[in-house]
Amino acid sequence: MIFLNKFIHKKNIRFPMFLEALTISKDRGHKVIVETGTSRGKKKFFFINTYNWKDGMSTPILATFAQNINAEFHSCDISSKNINNAISFTKKINPNIKFYIQDSINFLKFFPKKIDFLYLDSLDGHNKKLASEHQLFEAKSALDKLNNKSLILLDDKGLKTNLSLDFFNKNNFKILYQTDFQILLSK
Repeated sequence: MIFLNKFIHKKNIRFPMFLEALTISKDRGHKVIVETGTSRGKKKFFFINTYNWKDGMSTPILATFAQNINAEFHSCDISSKNINNAISFTKKINPNIKFYIQDSINFLKFFPKKIDFLYLDSLDGHNKKLASEHQLFEAKSALDKLNNKSLILLDDKGLKTNLSLDFFNKNNFKILYQTDFQILLSK
């Protein structure tokens, strides 16, 4: 997993969870990775987009991981601006990413494949009620795409996870690992 070392940064507070989750994913032989809510980056010098380490950098991390383990990576966001930023961040890392400008609930509902690794991080957590409801609807839309080896990584613990965690627990998913910011689940 040395290929992920370039994402170690003092502001990347989510990196320890990604390292843990992706190590398990690699051990399980995962081949289909899905992310809702792509990395946005931030503006620097008025016109240059750059990494936003506080954002967690999920898209470049997952793109690097998928490229190195020969897996599919699908990233969905409702914002074309966010998708375009993510494309610019990842085109040299992994040119085979499939990006979707779409509502994540519908995207997951109609996603045609089984999902090995699911990262739920759409909608900002500023409105806990709305963000929690949205993540719950994502969880419900994805449930039939998951299997006994699937991993689910929920972002923004306590902001978005208030309903989805209970839903996954009721569907026999258990917490494997958690930090102050994220929860990793599996059967």
